[in-house]
Amino acid sequence: MARPKSDDKRSAILAAATKVFAERGLGAAPTATISKEAGIAEGTLFTYFKTKDELVNALYREIKLELADVLMAEFPRHKDVRKRLRHIWDAYVNWGVANPNQRKVMAQLGVSDLLTVETKAAGLAPFAEVQATADEAIAQNLFKDFPQAFIAASMQALAETTMSFMAANSATADKYRNLGFKLFWNGITAE
Repeated sequence: MARPKSDDKRSAILAAATKVFAERGLGAAPTATISKEAGIAEGTLFTYFKTKDELVNALYREIKLELADVLMAEFPRHKDVRKRLRHIWDAYVNWGVANPNQRKVMAQLGVSDLLTVETKAAGLAPFAEVQATADEAIAQNLFKDFPQAFIAASMQALAETTMSFMAANSATADKYRNLGFKLFWNGITAE
């Protein structure tokens, strides 16, 4: 009879993978190093994740769920679009500064070909209200006539810059969080 899997071991593997991927990159991080960091035997890792690709996909989903929890906590559903986007912005950049390893791994995963179509869809699912907010802004003609993917990519790039400045200047982090949102909002809105 096989032993039941432990949530603690699974969590330790995912935490170790986050640390090792952030330090070495996805391609240069052997499972042996991840196992050692997690304090388990390499064979144990493969009890939880059959392949490294499966581990990568599970890690992506895990980080996306964590991020969704942060972004959607106290989401101001009944406020105007600007307030909702400001909430998302603040929560996202605060999360990124507080979780630099997860941020690095998500950047790597975003350009990786290791994620399955199912994993990408699962990663987007918790952000339905964010998408609905963007759709509402477009329907209200709040945004300039830019492709939605361009707006999202611009937000991501500006958020990364903002997080870098916030992390490097903790005493004035609020200033950079506010400046970043102001640049984003003024850049996309037709007002």
